[in-house]
Amino acid sequence: MIYQCSSTRGEGPVRPKNLLTCLPLEGSSWKQVLTVTKLARSCGLSRSTVLYYESVGLLTPARRGAGNYRSYLPEHVQRLRQICAYRSAGLALSDIQTLLDRPDDDASAILKRRLTELDAEIAVRRQHQHAILLLLRGTASFGRTKMMTKEKWVSIMRGAGFTDQDMHRWHIEFERSAPEDHQEFLGSLHIPPEEVARIREWSRSGQLP
Repeated sequence: MIYQCSSTRGEGPVRPKNLLTCLPLEGSSWKQVLTVTKLARSCGLSRSTVLYYESVGLLTPARRGAGNYRSYLPEHVQRLRQICAYRSAGLALSDIQTLLDRPDDDASAILKRRLTELDAEIAVRRQHQHAILLLLRGTASFGRTKMMTKEKWVSIMRGAGFTDQDMHRWHIEFERSAPEDHQEFLGSLHIPPEEVARIREWSRSGQLP
């Protein structure tokens, strides 16, 4: 293999030792290529992420150069940048695959669907925020919540738009992130100890009751 690259001292054609090298293409043209590490860094990704994208078909398999090392061309860089752009919008890998493999199709349908999903997610977050503010407004700490009961708490959460499933997930996350505070909170609602134990048990399991 002849490498059309020259050293910085002008010593003639040499095989470069850095991450950037050159490979011949059709005719007499040449293209610079990157190693997998260099490609990953160019897009702010890890090496394993690039290899994963390649393994699932999002990224075209790399050429194999001397020593069977992966060699990526400029078109790989461009495709990876497109993948990163779509991922930053929260698109699923399957949707990204569709957009990249069928570039002539209208991408607006997939993007509009993602926008609708984001609107729904934002609405749920706002409901959570409202419920927390209502709880904070009624007490400065769990220990001073004398009048808060399980029934009142459920009523507040439902008034903020929470479904039973949303409240179950809330307990699961509370138990996962702050188990002692979760125990104290349940006690502040004057829930019998046996029921508190059951709630914490299914919360720890991560399975909805």
